[in-house]
Amino acid sequence: MLLEAIYMRAIRVVGLMVFALAVMAMPNTSSAQIAVGISVRVAPPAIPVYVQPVCPGDGFMWTPGYWGYANDDYYWVPGTWVRAPFVGGLWTPGYWGWGGGLYLWHAGYWGHHIGFYGGVNYGFGYGGAGFVGGGWRGGVFAYNRSVTNVNVTVVHNTYNQTVTNTNVSRTSFNGGSGGTSAQPNAQERVAENEHHTPATSEQTEHEHTASTNRSQFASVNHGAPGVAASPKAGVMSGSGVVGAKGASGGGSGKANSLNSGNNPPKNTNANNANGAKGNSGGSGKPNGQGNRGGKPTKNSTPPKGKGGNEPKPKQHQ
Repeated sequence: MLLEAIYMRAIRVVGLMVFALAVMAMPNTSSAQIAVGISVRVAPPAIPVYVQPVCPGDGFMWTPGYWGYANDDYYWVPGTWVRAPFVGGLWTPGYWGWGGGLYLWHAGYWGHHIGFYGGVNYGFGYGGAGFVGGGWRGGVFAYNRSVTNVNVTVVHNTYNQTVTNTNVSRTSFNGGSGGTSAQPNAQERVAENEHHTPATSEQTEHEHTASTNRSQFASVNHGAPGVAASPKAGVMSGSGVVGAKGASGGGSGKANSLNSGNNPPKNTNANNANGAKGNSGGSGKPNGQGNRGGKPTKNSTPPKGKGGNEPKPKQHQ
């Protein structure tokens, strides 16, 4: 029994040493961001192509979908709209990063500025660096209609700023063979050292719900989950739920029965409708939100040619 106990303890020590070496090999980032215990030897699938559900109302923030891991398989956590836990809060998505022969998960967080998320193009304003889908203005969040799907009869603080994205990759991880080569810039390093708030309870529950749906696992959906995005956290079926392009079931593939969004908004590059400008988050401004473009407007007039107030949903490129 004594020898067995010594052996098991040695195994645990070796495991911790391997994990520590893997962390040291990762791109410079806050160690607190790493979700301890989640390390995988196989790279996650590519980011699925899907449309964004229409924003349910003022104050909701978009959190892009990502690949989680459980039961020896990756599963897709649908992108969804949630409320920020505090005024001025911005969501930095999590990402998978390669190091020491393992893929490690770096958890997302809320903060006043956007941090490093691996250079992964999650779409809808998260083009690999920064965020250009909107910004806080005077205590309220204003939405950039060129990259977010908002109905201006429901959402009253909007502006329209054209975004050009040069990152069209759907790679879902940083480093290693085939991963992004991005490294944190000066602004992202500053953001990483600021106070962070972890994912809210509704985000955590949303992730858990996805992990209990076998059809969300990559071995079943082959990288095209039936539920790629949902209108609110925890909603996995019904109106507003969308499936990935090529999915065989689950979501409808449409956002609130609108067109699938293959065409970008007016004045937006066809391949760049969803990401940040270049590799700087749109403006190089320290808040990581991108250029303000126009001032937010209340009761904004919808773009011409839309046949109403609902814009075509934006599709992850």
